[in-house]
Amino acid sequence: MLHRTIRARCAAATAALLLATTALAEGDSSPDPAHALEGAALLRALRAGGFTLYFRHTATDFSQSDRPAAGLGDCAAQRNLSEAGRAQARAIGEAIRALRLPVGEVIASPFCRTMETGRLMFGRADPSAVVRGYEGTSAANADYTRLAALLASPPAPGTLRMITSHGNPFRAIAGPPHLAEGEAAVLKPAGARFVVVARMRPDDWAGLARAEIEK
Repeated sequence: MLHRTIRARCAAATAALLLATTALAEGDSSPDPAHALEGAALLRALRAGGFTLYFRHTATDFSQSDRPAAGLGDCAAQRNLSEAGRAQARAIGEAIRALRLPVGEVIASPFCRTMETGRLMFGRADPSAVVRGYEGTSAANADYTRLAALLASPPAPGTLRMITSHGNPFRAIAGPPHLAEGEAAVLKPAGARFVVVARMRPDDWAGLARAEIEK
């Protein structure tokens, strides 16, 4: 059902995004100065819903590597979260709950590290190849058009769409700088595209909590 819903949303925006995606990839994924939000203003906006938060998975064990021939269910053949990454994901999830943000759908790349990130943050994650950009483990036929369409579409009213995926798909669509492990881009739909209103590193969530106290 989730896959059919995602495909239906993406189909409506795909044609308009063919040119827009190319333009975005040549640009910069830093927050758009005309729409940038921070501190208390960002917290108010997030509580109202209407944004997508695209997370790169949290910290991983770089002594491990992905073996392309292995299936996505074989975590032993992939680079996985480190213990620090697991703690990082839990801490981000706890901060989001403490901030009372309206978490809606949670969509993850089917890789083990991205699924685990979503589950540790939000207690759930629905796997989707759309947010990875290709089926299976080979990037040879990557096509990020459907992901770009998803990022440009609004989430359910009053909610935030959470995506846990990888750095490369977002960079391919939105341009540099590359997302750090555990970093999130906060995206606002803008017609057939989206704008980046904030980027949140793992430690930035505590700053949002302070902004609420100080307001």
